[in-house]
Amino acid sequence: MALVGSILGLVAGDGSAALLGFLAGALLGWQWGRIRALGRRLDAVEARLRALRSSQVARQGAQPVAEAAAPGAASPKAPVATSDAGIPPAHEAGSGSPARHAEVNPAAREAGCVDSTGMESAPELLESVVAPTSPARTEPIRAMPPAAVSNARVQTGVPAGPSPLEHGLQRVRAWFFSGNVPVKIGMLVLLFGVAAALKYSIDAGWVSLPLPLRLALIAAGGVAAVLWGWRNRIERPAFGLSLQGGGIGILLLTTFAAYRLYALLPAGVAFSLVLVLVAGAAMLAVLQNAVALAVPGFLGGYLAPVLLSTGSGSHVVLFSYYALLNLAVFAIAWVRHWRALNLIGFAFTFLIGLGWGMRYYRPEHFTTVEPFLILFFGFYVAIAALHALRAPGRLRGLVDGPIVFGTPLLAFGLQAGMLHDQPMRLAWSAMAVAVIYAGLAGWLLRRRDMALIGQSFGILAAGFATLAIPLAFSSRWTAITWALEGAALVWLGLRQRRALPQASGLALQILAGAACFISLFDGGWDAAAGEWPVLNGHALAVSLLAASAFATSWLYERAGAGRLAVWPGFLVGTAWWHLAGAREIDQHAHGGGLLSTGAGTPLAWLAFAALTLLAMGGLRHLLRWPRLGWNVLLALALSAALALIGQHEAALALHWPQGTLWLAWVAAALAGLALLRRPAQRGLGVGHLLFLATLALVYGGALAQVARAAALGEDWVFALGLAPLIALALLTWRLPALGAFPLAREFPGYARIWFALSGIVLALAWAQSLLLSGDTAPLPFLPLVNPSELLQAIGLIVAARWAWQRVPEPAPALAAGAALLVLSLAGLRAVHHFAGLAWNPMILNHGVAQTTLTVLWSILGVGAWLLGSRRQRWSLWLAGAITMGLVLLKLVLVDRQYVGNIAGIVSFMAVGLLLVLVGRIAPTPPRHEPRQESRP
Repeated sequence: MALVGSILGLVAGDGSAALLGFLAGALLGWQWGRIRALGRRLDAVEARLRALRSSQVARQGAQPVAEAAAPGAASPKAPVATSDAGIPPAHEAGSGSPARHAEVNPAAREAGCVDSTGMESAPELLESVVAPTSPARTEPIRAMPPAAVSNARVQTGVPAGPSPLEHGLQRVRAWFFSGNVPVKIGMLVLLFGVAAALKYSIDAGWVSLPLPLRLALIAAGGVAAVLWGWRNRIERPAFGLSLQGGGIGILLLTTFAAYRLYALLPAGVAFSLVLVLVAGAAMLAVLQNAVALAVPGFLGGYLAPVLLSTGSGSHVVLFSYYALLNLAVFAIAWVRHWRALNLIGFAFTFLIGLGWGMRYYRPEHFTTVEPFLILFFGFYVAIAALHALRAPGRLRGLVDGPIVFGTPLLAFGLQAGMLHDQPMRLAWSAMAVAVIYAGLAGWLLRRRDMALIGQSFGILAAGFATLAIPLAFSSRWTAITWALEGAALVWLGLRQRRALPQASGLALQILAGAACFISLFDGGWDAAAGEWPVLNGHALAVSLLAASAFATSWLYERAGAGRLAVWPGFLVGTAWWHLAGAREIDQHAHGGGLLSTGAGTPLAWLAFAALTLLAMGGLRHLLRWPRLGWNVLLALALSAALALIGQHEAALALHWPQGTLWLAWVAAALAGLALLRRPAQRGLGVGHLLFLATLALVYGGALAQVARAAALGEDWVFALGLAPLIALALLTWRLPALGAFPLAREFPGYARIWFALSGIVLALAWAQSLLLSGDTAPLPFLPLVNPSELLQAIGLIVAARWAWQRVPEPAPALAAGAALLVLSLAGLRAVHHFAGLAWNPMILNHGVAQTTLTVLWSILGVGAWLLGSRRQRWSLWLAGAITMGLVLLKLVLVDRQYVGNIAGIVSFMAVGLLLVLVGRIAPTPPRHEPRQESRP
């Protein structure tokens, strides 16, 4: 119902009134749904009470029946006739006899729970269960028909509550068929009959009395009915009340006819008479505690201006008249708990006021209308409080929803209609309403039995304070206030374990986000002239939005709520935080301000990542909220991505003052990782790996950029770029206390992942280094002692040792193949530098390159032959043999084309001599080697 009402209110409102229509519709829809739910609950309670009373009567009636059936028992007396519920009917002398009213609970009569017919209402039934009853009520029932006993026993379930239509029909049926039914129906028929007889006699010319005299006689009959009913108020209360109500109705109709139909009374006299009649009806109703008498009198009083008006009267007179009527309603509410009368006054006052305003209001009427609107608002706020204070028994402190929530909505709606073009005055009006409700809430919450209505007034105070903000401030400040207020309402709802404040708080935060986005599209993204980075309105607003979302998530997690309640606030807060950073970087990273790096956006984002690490890590520790650690991990991931994106700015990591940002980031990352240790953060290892990777990327890129700036060769650039990663791998391997700081204790748990990833990167880098040309400028090239070939040799030794420990069988062959590749490329690199050939695949088309490879492979093969033969290692000798086989194959397939020149001749001669020498001095070793010599 709240959703439907909000949609209808949003559709009904236009322009500046759309928000007001949305809120008003939501509250009215929610209240209507609540009223329907309470009605169903009340019907269920009444049905349950009837079932309990029936079962009690069945138990009381079953005992005499059992005694009568026992042997030797005296003859039972004739049973007394009972009604369907098992309760003796009233004496036939009339429902208003003393015997009938002796059955009514005196406490219920004092509490106003007995209607004009003497029937007890649902509140009285509730009181009859928990409060002592009168002696007449507790008199035992002597007998009961067996069928009634059976019916009472089987009635153990609670019937479903009737629909609103059925409930209304039940009320009408109860009015006509309870109490003194003949008098009620007779008075209605008499009124219509008298009116019809008079009209017919006049039309037929039977009565020739003057019109004023005829009206006076009718009025005298009404006065006589009132007096006669007053005289019967004690002996026959229902009869007397019916006569009094009918007499007052005759007087009101007569006054209306004399003024409107026949123009026999001036307007002032007619209104005065109506006022006197209403006052008399109110006095009679209060004296006899009969709301049924007050209702028709006040209905006539509120309808009188509508029926008597010609459209040319003064609105001051109209509202003054209504003020007197509402004063009477307020006075009655002070001493009686009559909800129907309160609702009649509330509905007629504001609806007729709304109708007059839509048709006749002009801006010049404000000074004469505003005092009455304030007065009517004050009346019904006070009446709502009195209704809760005067309620009997357990109903004490309950909220009369239509008046409690309808009064501020209708009154403020009328105020908004008069001040639609003056938002500041409307904002002050909303704040004044908020102050009034806050004061009432503070007063009522001190009383234990008034907690519900006190909380309702507190919610209204918060709502109108919230409504005042967008009327007085920009959308940005509206977002701030709503977001903080929403977090406060969530805290209040969780503390009181109430869903409504929580839902209101979440709705306010959603509205705050919408207001913030509106401000962004309304020029809020662009920085104003002279705006400071970080210390500006936009950064403050969005940061507070993030704080309120984080606070909501933290409150739900502390309260033990599920993930669906915790994660949304955390994700929204993270999004707001990064939105604030994106705007500051976009607007201030290039303008020479605090965030300006002089080199572009990535380094500014890295500064924001450092701030995120410090803020989130510190708050995680202070609030003892591990979930914030995910933002630390997100900042580390962002830093790693930025290190890849901003490689062209990496040299700034070693420059002043931009290099201080990198140092600050490292310090912030170490602090964040240290704070994630206790309690241990999920994904902590991932964060540490991201940190190590970012260090390697940033400072590797910085060293590479410095080398390029110094005009060093590509081999130096490549080696310096890998140096940080190599250093980190060695430190974490050999000195983990230093290399894995501050997570040295946790590092063994994910060290394998780090070494695997770094090993893969280094292996790829090693493969890439094979393609380097050996540019060692400004130093001359030296084979095997240049940066790239030293790195290749070191990498090959480390990889061979690692492989020999884990896969001993294929490791020698793999190491031999890799070594052959490295030395072959080293030979080609030497050819490139000393022969002046271009470093590209076409170098293999030259005879010098092919001869160099042939001689080199032959030396390697012969060396392996000799070493394998001397040490009696079959595998090593076999490797040499395979190498020499490759050499022979190469001579046949490749080098034979160069036989006509010196290079080809040298190749064949060198290979032939080596083979002869090996065959002489290196015989074949045994195939099976001792196991203890299988590893060097």
